[in-house]
Parts: sequence; structure tokens; C-alpha cells
Amino acid sequence: MTRKLTALGALAFVALFGVFLIGQTQDQSDPFGAAFAQDADDIDTSGIKDMSIGNPDAKVTIIEYASFTCPHCAAFHADSFKKLKADFIDTGKIHFINREIYFDRYGLWAGITARCGENAENRYFGIIDVIYEQQRDWADSSNAPEVIVEKLRTIGKTAGLTDSDLDACFQDGDRAQALYATYLKNSEADGVRATPSFVINGKMHSNMPYDELKELIESML
Repeated sequence: MTRKLTALGALAFVALFGVFLIGQTQDQSDPFGAAFAQDADDIDTSGIKDMSIGNPDAKVTIIEYASFTCPHCAAFHADSFKKLKADFIDTGKIHFINREIYFDRYGLWAGITARCGENAENRYFGIIDVIYEQQRDWADSSNAPEVIVEKLRTIGKTAGLTDSDLDACFQDGDRAQALYATYLKNSEADGVRATPSFVINGKMHSNMPYDELKELIESML
């Protein structure tokens, strides 16, 4: 199957037109801009790291596939993830990996923000906590694209990023393409159909109440 990489609002043409012009120039029925497309397999994704916390040598590895604009994902991180972190991540019992799903350009912009700057892995989970907490504000569909970008930039700056850091990240079209190609490759490989979804020790699971998730993890330890 040929997978197409389509340009999002913060992709290669930001260098030419600027991120704030995207909302005026793109067909909103195609938020990924079908005018720009290439095979995902042709994109170098070697520089895109999995973002993880916990014990890499743990018996249980959980990969969460989530979208920053998904309300169910925000609900999971507001409740279940906090319990999971206290019970299993902070205690070294599991290795937790977060993989981003980009259903829309706003989700990609959030991913760019979360991964921005040197040593991004050290602040990543702190930033995504805030991204989810403030999702109803920044991801409001009534916001103009430039408002969404500015709100995300504010989140990034509260985590210590500078305007220069954020400018560089939002203008890096090659990295944005690599992020999107990574999403395509990973989600296709694991058969992701909804968010949040969880690959637990190699087996796909849909979202579930925390008590069920806890029981499942304990059965593997």
C-alpha cells in the first residue's frame, strides 16, 4: 500500500508563506493540503524519537496512541494516566511510550510544541499534560489558526522554551514532515483505528476504565 504524506498547516510552506497565512490559503475540507504530497516511505524519520517514561527494562511496555485534539485522550490523561503513573510508572513496573496521532493540523502543531527545543524528552510529558488540560481552550474550533499557534506557544514558553526555540520549530518543515510520516508508519504498523488506543506487550487494546487497565497490567507482572 502506498502511504501519502500530505502537508499540514505547519509544513514545508511555512518558510514561504508563514504559519499565520495557512488558514487563509488552505481548503478547509482538506486540512492536510493535498496539493503537497509524497510517499511517507521516502521521508527520513530516523531523527524522531519515541517519547517514554518509566523503566525501559520493565516486564510491561505500554504504547499509547493519542491525538492532542481528542477529548477522550484528554480525559484519559486527566484521570487514568495520573493513577497509572503513580501505581506503575513511578514505581518502575512499566515502560510507557506516547505516540502521537495527527488527525488534523492543530494536533501536529501541538506535537511540534511538545517536542520543541533541546532535551525535549525531559519536558515532553510535562508539556503534554498542559496541552491536554488546556485542550478546550487552544483547540477550540472557533479559534483562528494564528490564535491556536499563539496559545500553543504560550504553553511552550511556560515550560521554558523561548520565542527563538518556537520559531525554529514551527519553521522546520522537514521535521514536521518527518513527524507526520512517523505517525503514518507507526499507526499503520499497529493497526490504530481510534484514540486513545494502547499496545500492551504487543497486543492492541481499546480505551478502558482504569480498574480494568490496572488488573490487566498486574496480570502481566
